[in-house]
Amino acid sequence: MDSFEQEGNGAALESLPPPPPVPPDVVPIKAESDAKKTVRHPMARRGVGTKGQKVTILTNHFKVSVGSTDGHFYHYSVSLSYEDGRPVDGKGVGRKVIDRVHETYKNELDGKNFAYDGEKSLFTIGPLPNNKLEFTVVLEDVAPTRNNGNASPDGLDSPNGRERKRLRRPYHSKTFKVEISYAAKIPMQAIQNALRGQESENSQEALRVLDIILRQHAAKQGCLLVRQSFFQDNQNNFTDIGGGVLGCRGFHSSFRATQGGLSLNIDVSTTMIIQPGPVVDFLLANQNARDPYSLDWNKAKRVLKNLRIKVSPSNQEYKITGLSEQLCKDQLFSMKQKNMKNENGEAETLEITIYDYFVNHRNIQLRYSADLPCINVGKPKRPTYIPIELCSLVSLQRYTKALSTFQRASLVEKSRQKPQERMNVLSNVLRTSNYGAEPMLKSCGVNINSNFTQVDGRILPAPRLRVGNGEDFFPRNGRWNFNNKKFVEPSRIERWAVVNFSAPRCDPNNIARDLIRCGEMKGIRIDPPFDIFNEMNQNRRLSPVVRVEKMFEQIQSKLPGAPQFLLCLLPDRKNSDLYGPWKRKNLSEYGIVTQCMAPARVNDQYLTNLLLKINAKLGGLNSMLTIEQTPSIPMISKVPTIILGMDVSHGSPGQSDVPSIAAVVSSRQWPLISRYRASVRTQSPKLEMIDSLFKPVSDKVDEGIMREALLDFYTSSGKRKPDQIIIFRDGVSESQFNQVLNKELDQVIEACKFLDENWNPKFVVIVAQKNHHTKFFQQGSPDNVLPGTVIDNKVCHPKNNDFYLCAHAGMIGTTRPTHYHVLLDQVGFSADDLQELVHSLSYVYQRSTTAISVVAPICYAHLAASQLGQFMKFEDASETSSSHGGVTAPGAISVPQLPRLKDNVSSSMFFC
Repeated sequence: MDSFEQEGNGAALESLPPPPPVPPDVVPIKAESDAKKTVRHPMARRGVGTKGQKVTILTNHFKVSVGSTDGHFYHYSVSLSYEDGRPVDGKGVGRKVIDRVHETYKNELDGKNFAYDGEKSLFTIGPLPNNKLEFTVVLEDVAPTRNNGNASPDGLDSPNGRERKRLRRPYHSKTFKVEISYAAKIPMQAIQNALRGQESENSQEALRVLDIILRQHAAKQGCLLVRQSFFQDNQNNFTDIGGGVLGCRGFHSSFRATQGGLSLNIDVSTTMIIQPGPVVDFLLANQNARDPYSLDWNKAKRVLKNLRIKVSPSNQEYKITGLSEQLCKDQLFSMKQKNMKNENGEAETLEITIYDYFVNHRNIQLRYSADLPCINVGKPKRPTYIPIELCSLVSLQRYTKALSTFQRASLVEKSRQKPQERMNVLSNVLRTSNYGAEPMLKSCGVNINSNFTQVDGRILPAPRLRVGNGEDFFPRNGRWNFNNKKFVEPSRIERWAVVNFSAPRCDPNNIARDLIRCGEMKGIRIDPPFDIFNEMNQNRRLSPVVRVEKMFEQIQSKLPGAPQFLLCLLPDRKNSDLYGPWKRKNLSEYGIVTQCMAPARVNDQYLTNLLLKINAKLGGLNSMLTIEQTPSIPMISKVPTIILGMDVSHGSPGQSDVPSIAAVVSSRQWPLISRYRASVRTQSPKLEMIDSLFKPVSDKVDEGIMREALLDFYTSSGKRKPDQIIIFRDGVSESQFNQVLNKELDQVIEACKFLDENWNPKFVVIVAQKNHHTKFFQQGSPDNVLPGTVIDNKVCHPKNNDFYLCAHAGMIGTTRPTHYHVLLDQVGFSADDLQELVHSLSYVYQRSTTAISVVAPICYAHLAASQLGQFMKFEDASETSSSHGGVTAPGAISVPQLPRLKDNVSSSMFFC
């Protein structure tokens, strides 16, 4: 992409200085016109599918009618400042101020209702009396630190001078200046246009106004708002998931333009919050500590920063800024003596400890705070200390750090609901939300139907699978097994060994013997292992990296050459800290295929599942589609086609400095669509677009991901270049579709041109989304929708080419369908052929004997990214980083590169 194009995305060029004059002896080079460059947009639907058994499905979309379409929403920008002109920077205070403006100046505002987003935008139906309005309002008892980081502690140096002052003056009032100025007007007609498929900025804005009304409605009821999800402060909705974190159940609510008209999408939603109540109780749970005296206070300081507390006995709310350097009984501060003046007439100050002040001057009994640090709620230069036992965490504060494996498992288990239960909850939510009484929705004439919308679904038949000995079969209910079946292409294991980090918990000889026996049943010939390496006792206390080093020293001293395969027994079932260093050593230093396992509860089924992974890693295939073998996949078997799965994974929200990891998985050995390889790269934190698809470092050298994928396809597919490139992209929102279609696809095209200027493959680009709130239910049945259920009408986009597919059997909870958006199709698939291809790609996942919920190449991209992410263990570095919880601009830090895999494993399915 040339620099002109990067600059010229509608940027205001007038602001640039004029170019320097051209020297007389220079002949300007004629620039090539870039006018030919067209911007791609998501394609329109060409038709709907017809294959499969028809079925009526219910969905959690509720039909909405809009009475008035001839009016306008007026958009105003809001500016809030204090009396002295400083801008208001605290969150949460905006809504209180605007509510007060609305109450106080009703007449000046012509009695208009507001839809306010809590920040800088406000909407009305019809105009306000003037384009610019200024108001002054006074709010009593605004919590100083929660809403206004700049409030001074009133010049009192006592640890709670504010509280003493409050005893004399009942309210702590603040004056705000509010400026409301006209920004734009949005015709309500734009909503109708969107429903006709004529999307514009206006129609997106108009729907945003309706969503803002829903958010405001929830805010007025005291809910925590997370985008379009709302959480009430109700104990019944909380569930403890360990570590001082609660799962909080709420609901998602948003307006969607669909083929069937405007609908309200309501779904159950879950977020994580900090356990409310005494700060000490939270810290004990968070650190799993026995008593307050064994807490790690550095950790405590990091986790408490910026949380809000209520302090007894005043019940005043503050934001935590840190902890005291010393214990409560030792931490001194200067207290002004009111009745003792020095010669200048100023109050004398007395050095006193926080403990002494609260116990002797305030007569507040402290049971255990004396030997613990205090909570600081002041400024860096002017601390305000409060004994920890007087502090309680306020409810509904989001927990945004990464969950542990156990917390995640607990959250999933406790928040799942069967379809019938979910339907009942959603009907209830719609009833109790009482949107009919919302004045803004009333004035738009919005009416919401209380019935689940009916849609026409189709159940696609499962594809026929091929296993060993030429046997074909049809999976039933999205599942199959390998009882009495052999793998379609079994590998052969000759040089291998067992590595045991698991100590005396298991007998590695038994495991090796059982693995050989199970392998034989599946058609895999496994020789006896060359050796079994047990970790020496004295190495167990060393760091994980050194333990792996020592083990490799043992292996090298005994084995004549590099083994083909190592089976590694780890001590922990999940998240063993040996996993990353072990994988890194094997794959990037020695090029050895390795399989890790935890030896608890080993039986034949467990070993068969292990063999699925081992066989795929060593180049075998467990099962394949019969139509791959024949080969008769529509549009693919006749023309060389590469299938790509792309995904970017990010650190958890609290980690702003953990590099994101981009993974691209690509098919090989056309006409197969069951074999893949992966390329993985790091990129700037939180950057969603993949920036390393094409990376020219000179005229002849491209170090990008695509070159690797294309060359591997060429060599593994009988020296054929792909004439068709099908891209499955995961994890991007609708607002990023144009970037995928233009920025990312441009890189892929440039990588192709770099290899061969005259090569013009055709492209298909499909985005897969799991992170949405549309759910489907069987009519008249408590069970989940059947695997293979596809929906491409009514709740789909009014114009664009999208469909929902539930390929898998939802065994627990309510099935979450995958929403596929076909952004580009230059090949010309029919709706049926494309839907069947996507369905088939849910059956080629080598790690399990089930259909999976999203196409295999995308699942493999997740696996490859997470496995190489373990190599680096970025999270450890981030835990102690100074920018914890902050946000770094993308590209602001240098990104460490991942180690490259050895050639002999780089094209294997090492991620299986």
